[in-house]
Amino acid sequence: MPLIEISDIHKSYGQVEVLKGVSLSLEKGEIVAVVGRSGSGKSTMLRCVNGLEKVQSGRIVVDGVEVTARGADLNLLRQRAGMVFQSYNLFPHLSVERNVTLALTLVRKMPLAAAREVAREMVDKVGLADKLHAYPDELSGGQQQRVAIARSLAMQPTLMLFDEITSALDPELVGEVLRVLEGVAGDGMTMMLVTHEMNFAKNVADRVIFMHEGRIHEDGRAREILVEPRTAEFRNFLSAVLH
Repeated sequence: MPLIEISDIHKSYGQVEVLKGVSLSLEKGEIVAVVGRSGSGKSTMLRCVNGLEKVQSGRIVVDGVEVTARGADLNLLRQRAGMVFQSYNLFPHLSVERNVTLALTLVRKMPLAAAREVAREMVDKVGLADKLHAYPDELSGGQQQRVAIARSLAMQPTLMLFDEITSALDPELVGEVLRVLEGVAGDGMTMMLVTHEMNFAKNVADRVIFMHEGRIHEDGRAREILVEPRTAEFRNFLSAVLH
């Protein structure tokens, strides 16, 4: 069974149809980069996978949880599918350690001492061991994003969803976040990420999906599809983002 199975989903906001029959599956351990112009439906698809947006029709199953079913257990889903956004969404009044331990203690009911051990391990994993007791306003944007990644990893998800997590960062901070993602990928985590970082997609992703006007326009092996796009729309997109 695929870890993620998306079958013919349609999503509209009012009269505007944003997703027009999207179907996609991800195998365990696969890394898929989703690319495309603004408004093509990339982030909406990711939010539907995590149950943050409801679809009008179609079916989504994530690690055995049917997201689109009436009464779906979205809390269970979000323990299995970690998601990191453009905005870091850290609690400004809590230390790095407490930002990471909060869901562990409240959702997983983990004892605080054990949660602190996990927090130390995950914060060290993203290269911020010396910032464990710092507060978000004492960190750069890149460091805050790395804490957000650590917080998601601490929940031991079976897959990670990343929604343009470098787009709000200054260029010099992008690299440090991408290096953390490379490490996460190297650990075998299943990942779906919406990104404009084409070199990262080429070097780290197994597959690249190009979305255009609410549909999956191309889907192929990263190193092939980015070198030889099959359609004019994807060629035009790549020429715009790579120059």
